[in-house]
Amino acid sequence: RILQHFHTTAEDYTIIFTSGCTAALKLVAEAFPWIPEGTEQPSSRFCYLTDSHTSVVGMRGITATMSVLSVPIKPKEILLSEENRLPAEEQNCTTPHLFTYPAQSNFSGTKYPLSWIQDIKSGKLCPIKIPGKWFVLLDAASYVSSSPLDLGVHQADFIPISFYKIFGFPTGLGALLVNNRIAPLLRKTYFGGGTSAAYLAGEDFYIPRKSIAERFEDGTVSFLDIIALKHGFDVLEKLTGGMEKIKQHTFALAHYTYTVLSTLKYANGVPVVRIYSDTDFSNPDVQGPIINFNVLDENGEVIGFSQVDKMASLYNIHVRTGCFCNTGACQMHLGISNEDIQRNLQAGHVCGDDVDLVDGRPTGSVRISFGYMSSFEDAQTFLKFIMATRFTKLDTEIPFQSPFTKLMTESVSDDHPSFNNADQLSPILHISDREYGINLSATKVTPSWQPLELEAESIRAAVSETAVPTCRRGGKPITVTNIYLYPIKSCSAFEVTEWPVGNQGLLYDRNWMVVNQNGVCMTQKQEPRLCLVNPSIDLNKKVMVIQAEGMDPISVSLEENTGKEATICESKVCSHRVKTYDCGERIAGWFSMFLGRPCRLIRQSSDMKNRLHQKNTKGLAPATNISLSLVNEAQYLLINVASILQLKEHISARLEEPLEIQELIPRFRANIVISAPESFEEEEWAEISIGDLRFQVVGPCSRCQIICIDQQSGERNKEFLQSLSAARGRKTNFGIYLMNQPLSSSFRDILSVGSHVLPVLKENTEIQPPMSREE
Repeated sequence: RILQHFHTTAEDYTIIFTSGCTAALKLVAEAFPWIPEGTEQPSSRFCYLTDSHTSVVGMRGITATMSVLSVPIKPKEILLSEENRLPAEEQNCTTPHLFTYPAQSNFSGTKYPLSWIQDIKSGKLCPIKIPGKWFVLLDAASYVSSSPLDLGVHQADFIPISFYKIFGFPTGLGALLVNNRIAPLLRKTYFGGGTSAAYLAGEDFYIPRKSIAERFEDGTVSFLDIIALKHGFDVLEKLTGGMEKIKQHTFALAHYTYTVLSTLKYANGVPVVRIYSDTDFSNPDVQGPIINFNVLDENGEVIGFSQVDKMASLYNIHVRTGCFCNTGACQMHLGISNEDIQRNLQAGHVCGDDVDLVDGRPTGSVRISFGYMSSFEDAQTFLKFIMATRFTKLDTEIPFQSPFTKLMTESVSDDHPSFNNADQLSPILHISDREYGINLSATKVTPSWQPLELEAESIRAAVSETAVPTCRRGGKPITVTNIYLYPIKSCSAFEVTEWPVGNQGLLYDRNWMVVNQNGVCMTQKQEPRLCLVNPSIDLNKKVMVIQAEGMDPISVSLEENTGKEATICESKVCSHRVKTYDCGERIAGWFSMFLGRPCRLIRQSSDMKNRLHQKNTKGLAPATNISLSLVNEAQYLLINVASILQLKEHISARLEEPLEIQELIPRFRANIVISAPESFEEEEWAEISIGDLRFQVVGPCSRCQIICIDQQSGERNKEFLQSLSAARGRKTNFGIYLMNQPLSSSFRDILSVGSHVLPVLKENTEIQPPMSREE
């Protein structure tokens, strides 16, 4: 059935099942009949297009161990490779070389010519000028998710694929399609279960199975998932009518979205997005359903991809960000040099993190992709998000210029004509100014909001280079105004006037968390009603009392249950493993009833060896001595009332309604609230002392959509994160993370409201890259 899908038969191709496309590529690198350097015969070359996935480029790690040279080829260079054709007398060399390229770029959606396969194998195109016989590996993982591949016409030697990219299921299953003409040449060193015809344990004797598939499928393949593939192909055909119609449908969506995005401009003529593409989206044979871009502000400066990602999540839109495991294409389109990559690494940026700008230049971009299940409504939702979100540094509503006036789908019928004829799909985009809140006649500016540059200068002028004195600006001290702990992660705060400090932070802070029936932590992102659960702790009675409207109060002992009846389990908090134990059926029933879904309450085990802070912080004990509770990033989170007040004015102006500071403080879920003279001066601090306690500032807290949730009602309002982003210069930092020394005595320190705060400035006043996730 798989071979039928790719228009070929078992006479021409063999299928080797693997754990994914990456494993298939690794198999080729290990088994290809390379001829190393240093032999009498000319040596092999491994050539790959620079616009390739990491898993392709990574093959050079294996070829290097075999003394085989790797040669990267830029897309433009392959078009000139006819100049590398060899004279007739050199064309009889049989040294095998491998050229690898993607049928479709996973970065930009560019489709590279399938005709290259035959042109390279025949010698018409030569990636480099060297005698030998060329074989072609076609990376089809991205391509076959939305386009038909006819292996009867385009007979590549190796085609790695990933099935979940086609169906969405099953994950962990891929395949390598091997042309039977090269299959006998493949070499194998390791042999696993099921791959041998016979072998001896006591002697070096091994005979592989004759079947290529059986020879290379080490161990037990995922046979249950393999069985499911037939149903996947059948359903795909039944729902869509085939890959050609999927190709036309997805391209229509991409063309539609590209057309709109490319016309959006600010009133000053600056485009709203910068699209990274090699085509004009006019032909589905050269462009796939992928749009890669960065959002710009009204000055034409790139807005970091992590900021766009957070805003998209408010609209339930999932985008991919970064370089998409394709550094070559990322460098080519974004103009990032090799030196830039190395400098970014030195600046702390690694693949997959949230550091989206270094020295104002983007380290990656945003990508949207369309699949067979995507609809025009999805495309419109995305466009509405781009238009409704004000990606601007100023507190203004920047009008857009566009030839369109309103989003409509007049040409799209309910039965999806896109599966019948792509030529009929030319939906006209109209954007209503009033519908999306775009003010074309006036702008609103909060006069009290100070530009970040001036604000930073005023802070630096007022603060000493070494330490901030207790009293400043007219004798006003910096004091602690509120203390909150959150016994149950993501549930309501418990406010206290003084509280003991333990080795993990405030005593009992985030010692418990609610998990679903699969043991996965539940937060307000998935279940906003968690904020309506009110835990309180009675230290004298040694109990935690949990209350919620409509529910009888229930209590949980503070004494740790270490008995045999306790169920010990492992959970994850932000990819870190933690040991926990279940709190029992009674409390599980209480939470399940209140939230209306099966869930359980678990508590962190006292064995803290597996929950240690990984960063060594200046002035503190080594990181191995600093343990964390069920928090995401650090022991404490601190916010400043002055910063809250400044933000309050900003949000009130945008909402056109007054806000009380008591409404805002709970949204930021801080442990320590202070009153400092200057707003956001806390971001300039390297460490602070509160009473006898000394804290190291770990970094700023990069906020997520939880601040959009009203902690009193559980209702969401996207405006809060959007306003914070606009107010902070397109970043969502608010508050700072703190860590403190482990206790050296048996007596607990006490953190109290009214305590004086003594900060010490950073030596380097540059704002550090934000840490991710606050809860």
